[in-house]
Amino acid sequence: MMKVTLVQSDIKETKEENIAHIKRIIPDDLQTDILVLPEMFVTPYQNDYFAQNAIQKNDEDYKIIASIAKQYSCYLIAGSVPEKRNNTLYNTTFVFDKTGKEIARYAKRHLFKVTYPSGKTYDESDILSAGDSLAIVDTEFGKIGLMICFDIRFPLLAKKYQEQGVKMIIVPAAFNTYTGPLHWHLTFRARAVDNQLFMVGVSQSRDSFGTYEPYGHSLVVGPLGHIISECQTAEAIQTIDVDLADIKSARQSIPIVNNQKIL
Repeated sequence: MMKVTLVQSDIKETKEENIAHIKRIIPDDLQTDILVLPEMFVTPYQNDYFAQNAIQKNDEDYKIIASIAKQYSCYLIAGSVPEKRNNTLYNTTFVFDKTGKEIARYAKRHLFKVTYPSGKTYDESDILSAGDSLAIVDTEFGKIGLMICFDIRFPLLAKKYQEQGVKMIIVPAAFNTYTGPLHWHLTFRARAVDNQLFMVGVSQSRDSFGTYEPYGHSLVVGPLGHIISECQTAEAIQTIDVDLADIKSARQSIPIVNNQKIL
């Protein structure tokens, strides 16, 4: 068993406000094993805010974020941030161990691009660059894989993680009020069923600053595709008990993972 805490936070205008807000809303007496923050938890989800709210490894903001893991003696999946690296911006998840040491970093591989029914378009690649590698976190509970938002739409990425022994995929995400009703629950449940593992998605709240409207609905999905826990649209913190033994039961009950035939 392990405890996973989802932090679906209201996003403010500046990284300083957002980091302070995260530290303020997490209860001092929280006991958890894995703490997960939303995609772009330090900035409004808009291209014109990413550069001014960027974080660099080992800068002061980075150190404050890392200290949260040490404060609660847990693994911290630090949502994602606009990371400035070699004069390039990435949508990056930093992962810290219980001492606040960085143990993984994942840059979003598939950048979000959409044309809305109104004809309006949005493209992350106008300002962000894509990553090109996987990230697996080894814990005493099992292996955890990382994706960010749009990545969940690509089944082969989830399959690659499953083939490498991952038991849970954690996905900081920011679906919106158009894409969320269409595909939020569908994609998380599908990836869970495809690979018979746990899927965790953590979003910004609907009440976030800016013109972008996050969907919310942070959730945990089990290996048979059932939703174990779900937030609604408002700011929320939920801690869920996850039993990874459910994966073995699921794979014995409906043997998919080791029985796929290549056509």
